[in-house]
Amino acid sequence: MQRLNFNILQVREKRLLIICLFSVLPLLMNAQGEKKFIRQGNREYQKNKYSESEISYRRAIDKNKSAPDAVFNVGDALYKQKKFEDAGKQFVENNNMNEDKEKKAAALYNLGNANLMAKKIQESIDAYENSLKLDPGNMEAKYNLAYAQDLLKQQQQQQQNKEKQDQNKDQNKNQEDKKKQDNKDEQNNNQEQKQQNQQQQQQNISKEDAERLLNALANDEEKVQEKVKLEKAAKSKERTLKNW
Repeated sequence: MQRLNFNILQVREKRLLIICLFSVLPLLMNAQGEKKFIRQGNREYQKNKYSESEISYRRAIDKNKSAPDAVFNVGDALYKQKKFEDAGKQFVENNNMNEDKEKKAAALYNLGNANLMAKKIQESIDAYENSLKLDPGNMEAKYNLAYAQDLLKQQQQQQQNKEKQDQNKDQNKNQEDKKKQDNKDEQNNNQEQKQQNQQQQQQNISKEDAERLLNALANDEEKVQEKVKLEKAAKSKERTLKNW
C-alpha cells in the first residue's frame, strides 16, 4: 500500500510538472522572441537603419509589454530620426518602468537630450538635474545641464530685449500717432480759420458791393433827376419861345 501510494504521488507530481511547463512555456517563448527582436534591432541600429531598428524594437515590445530595454531602444531609434518629442515619451515610459537607479538615470539623461533638441529648455534642465540626483558622476549630464542653463539665460535675455523693443515701439507709435493727430488738428484749425477768413472777406465784399450798388443807384437817381429837370426846363423854354 505504501508503494502504491508512492507511485500515485509520483504521478501527481509529474502532472503538476507538466502543467507548470505548459504555463511557463509561452512566457519563455515570448522572452526568446523579445530578445531576438532586440538583437535584430541592435544590428540595424548599428548600421544606421534607425527606422528598421525602431520596428524591430516595437516587435519586441509586442512580445513583452513590460520590456524596458526595448522601450529605451525605441527612444534611441526615434531620437536618431530626429523625432525628439516622441523619443522623450519613450524615455519617460522607460524611467517609470525601471527600478534600477543606473537605468533610470540613463533614461532621464536621454530625456534631457531629447527635450533640449526639441527646444524645451526648462524641461531639459529638469531632466538633467533628476538624472544627476541618481548618478552624480555623469560628467556629460553636468556639461549638458550647464549648456542648457546658459541657453535659458540667453532665451530670457532675448525675451526681455524683445519686450523692451516692443515697449519702445509702442511708445514711438503713440508719439507718432499723437504728432499726426496734432498736425491733423492744426490743419483742421487752419482750414477752419481759412474758411472763416473767406467768409469774412465774402461778407466784406458783399458789404462793399452793396455800398457801391447804393452809390450807383444814388448817382443814377441824381442823373435821372437832373435829366428830368433839364427836360422840364427845355419844355418850359420851348413853350416860352412858342408863346412869343
